[in-house]
Amino acid sequence: MSLAPVIIAVDGRSGAGKTTLAVELAARLRAHHKVSLFHLEDIYPGWDGLAAGVERYVSTVLTPLSRGQAASWTSWDWENHYDGDARVTLPAEIVIVEGVGAAAEAARPMLDAVIWTESPDDDRRTRALDRDGATYEPYWDLWAAQEEEWLGRDNVPGHADLRVLNLADGAAPTEILQLLPYLPALAPVLAPELSARRGLRLRAERMEAVPDAPALFHSLYGRSGNAVWLDSSNAGTEPGAADPAPRTAGGRSRFSIMADDAGTFGQCVTHHGGVSRISAGSSTASVPGPFFRWLDTVWGRRAVRTPEGYPAEFTLGWLGCLGYELKRETGGGDLSAPTPDAALIFAGRAVVLDHADGTAWLLALEAPDAGEWLAHARAAVEAAVEPTAQAGGSPCVVPPAPPAFRSRDTGVRYREKVTAAQHQIAQGNTYEVCLTTTLEARVPAGSLDPWATYLALRRRNPAPFASYLRLGDLAVASTSPERFLRIGSDGGMRAEPIKGTRRRAADPQEDSRLRTDLATSLKDRAENIMIVDLLRNDLSHFAIPGSVTVSRLCAIESYATVHQMVSTIDAHLLPGAPRAEAVAACFPAGSMTGAPKISTMAILDQLEAGPRGLYSGAIGYFSLNAAADLAVAIRTLVISAAGDGTAELSLGVGGAITSDSDPDDEYEEIRTKAYGVLSTLGAEFPDN
Repeated sequence: MSLAPVIIAVDGRSGAGKTTLAVELAARLRAHHKVSLFHLEDIYPGWDGLAAGVERYVSTVLTPLSRGQAASWTSWDWENHYDGDARVTLPAEIVIVEGVGAAAEAARPMLDAVIWTESPDDDRRTRALDRDGATYEPYWDLWAAQEEEWLGRDNVPGHADLRVLNLADGAAPTEILQLLPYLPALAPVLAPELSARRGLRLRAERMEAVPDAPALFHSLYGRSGNAVWLDSSNAGTEPGAADPAPRTAGGRSRFSIMADDAGTFGQCVTHHGGVSRISAGSSTASVPGPFFRWLDTVWGRRAVRTPEGYPAEFTLGWLGCLGYELKRETGGGDLSAPTPDAALIFAGRAVVLDHADGTAWLLALEAPDAGEWLAHARAAVEAAVEPTAQAGGSPCVVPPAPPAFRSRDTGVRYREKVTAAQHQIAQGNTYEVCLTTTLEARVPAGSLDPWATYLALRRRNPAPFASYLRLGDLAVASTSPERFLRIGSDGGMRAEPIKGTRRRAADPQEDSRLRTDLATSLKDRAENIMIVDLLRNDLSHFAIPGSVTVSRLCAIESYATVHQMVSTIDAHLLPGAPRAEAVAACFPAGSMTGAPKISTMAILDQLEAGPRGLYSGAIGYFSLNAAADLAVAIRTLVISAAGDGTAELSLGVGGAITSDSDPDDEYEEIRTKAYGVLSTLGAEFPDN
């Protein structure tokens, strides 16, 4: 008798490639572990014996193995159609059982992981008959009927931890080994595999080139199903003439990052309803539990060395967006949104543009396909430098019929909610309420190109934290000016909340007056300072005592369509502190909730009466050197393909409510904030 093994079941219909997959998986795991392999086809009692075979497997094989005991069982003689010889399967550190019914209901309590393999019906039949020839062919329909009957009463695919679309191209074992360590039950035993995943070598190439960024992204990732461009679209632009502190915002725009989830290490994850689904190629693992707990398993420890001379913090890793509804994990209420609570890709290779030095950096984790990709990326950068490569887009995208947006709240209703928020303040339940609403429009799917829309937005409203995300059926076009949180690889932390907004004016004198009005507004300063205090508290949870400082208070920054009041709070992370938890302690951004955060989020749930989705969440990266940089998801258009030939457009807008807020002014502020996106689409703010 030995310690109880970790047991992995590989299940699926006949011909789905279970046997080949299990054998290859066992061979690879044997590099670090003792592995036993059991095939259910050795125990089924005949061609009509699926149910009986599963019973035999559970009682005589799985039960003793799960206890760390040797399993003695009777094989089936397929030639003589009778019981065969007695056999023994020994326990091991890892036991893999494969075959139809390996993860049946009676077996699942004894299993640590269930892998369900799928293939098209025609492919399955061809594979099965090619393998077993004429022996199987007369019984195919009989066996298939048993499979259907069994699956009709036992939803094994629905209980699978990992699902594989087995394309028989040899990729499935590698994909599965990438995902298995994410399963909590397997993570401890797969420590060697986890260690290998963290011991990565980064290749980097520096190019003296200033490529046209849109042309480069389109060339490299125009056909990628999942791709991210963290685009510092106001890099190198001069602020307006009235700006007395030139290039303050532009200073945050030094680097742009482009990547997709292709290549050896490529993965993506979506989190919804308390389950993270991580995909690598055609394989997907489901991991129940909080998102930030999962993030802690994949980020926060240094896995690569920063290349010599490389000036950026991003050294490959996870990129994407976090939705506001993740607040359920940080003290907020539990609401469900139609968009994912989080969507990230893992980039094992990327292009980083250094706008200050006029260089392009090509990054790739060492892998068999790294050299080929570096050559391809090098050629793409060179081609994007050519004048003919310009793809900046027009400043306005007008669909055949401009989208007709509808608002969650009428003007009257929004003003009433402002008054209701002020009542909560008067009752002492909150000091400040960041009240938001949502504008939505449904359009024919082909009438609005997300890529062209983003190009137009970045031309019309360049911003230091602009971004374009294509994540399956979801597209995000953001021109955010606000940093949520940066954590440097050295532990330095920074938050830069925005509170206070005025529109830009074409007339320089009027524009200067609006800027001065914002700078001298006691109300806006009070809003900003309250959020600064909130973020000082958020950062302090994991900061070295005494390291939290406010280096900039109520400064004014000017953008293409608005003036903003911005503050900067700095701190230093405690050595060894869990970085994912430090992000969670600050999430969601206090500038999008109000203060105090937790009680105000509960008030907002009542007032707003609906989810925010990605709006007021975060967009950015979690790097392999333990750095992170996240923007607040504002000035952000979300485009979701509905699957019925239409697409849903969503734009969130809001503002901070204090005791001296004027409802009419607050309503005018959300119209101002929506203007940059709506005008680009040729749309108007709804008057309903």
